[in-house]
Amino acid sequence: MPPPVPPTLLVPSERAVVLLSCVLSAIGSGLLVATHALWPDLRSRARRLLLYLSLADLLSAASYFYGVLQDFSGPSWDCVLQGALSTFANTSSFFWTVAIAIYLYLSIVRALHGPQSDRLLWVFHAVSWGVPLAITVAAVVLKKIGYDASDVSVGWCWIDLEAEDSTLWMLLTGKLWELLAYVLLPVIYILIRKHINRAHEALSEYRPIVTDAHQRQRCTSIADKKLILIPLIFICLRVWSTVRFALTLCGSPAVHTPVLVVLHGIGNTFQGGANCIMFILCTHTVRTRLFSLCSCCSSPPPEKSPAGPPEGPAASKMGASQEYKRAPVELPST
Repeated sequence: MPPPVPPTLLVPSERAVVLLSCVLSAIGSGLLVATHALWPDLRSRARRLLLYLSLADLLSAASYFYGVLQDFSGPSWDCVLQGALSTFANTSSFFWTVAIAIYLYLSIVRALHGPQSDRLLWVFHAVSWGVPLAITVAAVVLKKIGYDASDVSVGWCWIDLEAEDSTLWMLLTGKLWELLAYVLLPVIYILIRKHINRAHEALSEYRPIVTDAHQRQRCTSIADKKLILIPLIFICLRVWSTVRFALTLCGSPAVHTPVLVVLHGIGNTFQGGANCIMFILCTHTVRTRLFSLCSCCSSPPPEKSPAGPPEGPAASKMGASQEYKRAPVELPST
C-alpha cells in the first residue's frame, strides 16, 4: 500500500452538514418504527423487514452522530466503542437492504408464501444480525477497529489504518458487502420489474377494456418508479464512501476534497432518511394516515356552543361530512 496521506481535517460547516444528516436519518428511522407500532394492519412481512432495517439505520445514525461530534484525533476507548457500533449497524443495514430485495423477488416472482416465508425470515435474522455481529466481535478482539484519520470516514472511527491487514478488514467490515449490494440490488429489482411488466401485459391481453384501466396503469407506474429508485438511491448514497476508500488505497490526496468528504458523510448517514422518504412520504396510505394523525394532534379541541346542541339536520350533515373525510384514512393497506 502507498504511504498514508495526512489526516483529513473537518471544518465546522462540514461537521454541521453531516450531523444534520444523522439527525434526519434518525428521525426518518424513528418514523418508520412508529408507523409499524401505530397501525397493525400495515405490518406485512415486507414492512417487518423494513422495521429491522430501520433499527439498524437508527443505531448507525446514532453512532455516526457521536463520532462526528467528537471528531476523534487519536485512538481511545470511546473511539473503539463507536467504531464497533457503527460497523455492526452499517454492515447489518447492508444485509437487511439485500434481504428485502430477495424477499420481494421470492414473494412476487416465485410466489413464496406460508411456512416457507416464515422460515425465510428466521434465516434473514440469523444472517443479517449474526454475520455482522461475528465480524465486529472479531475485529474488536483482534484490535482492528480504531482511529482512521477520517480518510475512510468523516470524523468517526472505523478500521485502524495502521493495523496489519487493514485493507482486508475494511472489506470484511463493510466494503465487501457494499460492493456486493451494488451488483445484487439492481439485478434483483430489474428481475422483479420485468416480471411485473410481463404480468401486466398478460392481464391487459385478456382484459383489454376495463373501467379502472387508468388507475391500474397509474399504480403500475408508481411501482415501477419505486423499483428503479430503491437501488438507485442506495448506490447514489453509498458510492462516495467507495470512492474515498479507493483513493485511500491509492494514497491520493484527492481523498481530502471537501465536496467528496461531505457527500461521503451524507451518504453513510442518511440511509434512514431516504427509506423514510421512499416508504412513508412516497407511500399514499402511510402518508395519509400520518398527516391525519399530525392534524388531529395539532388541532385544538372544539369549543362547546353556549346556545345548546345544534339542530338535527345540521348535525347529521356534519357527521356525514366527517365520516366521508375519515373513510380513506381507515382503509387497510394494500
